[in-house]
Amino acid sequence: MSRGGFSWKRLTGISGAKARASKKVGVPFTKSGRERKIGRAVTGGGCLLQLVLLLALVLWRAWI
Repeated sequence: MSRGGFSWKRLTGISGAKARASKKVGVPFTKSGRERKIGRAVTGGGCLLQLVLLLALVLWRAWI
């Protein structure tokens, strides 16, 4: 882990390019970022819970 030293990746622009690409694609490049995103979706912080409820409602209405 770096403690504020010199970084070749920052100097060459690799860090910024990765950040821009990650924002554009919508998927974090880091493992912890992907895990956070999945966790939010599963626990209702994202749109997965609303999607499941809407699907259940549509299926229930079609069944009746």
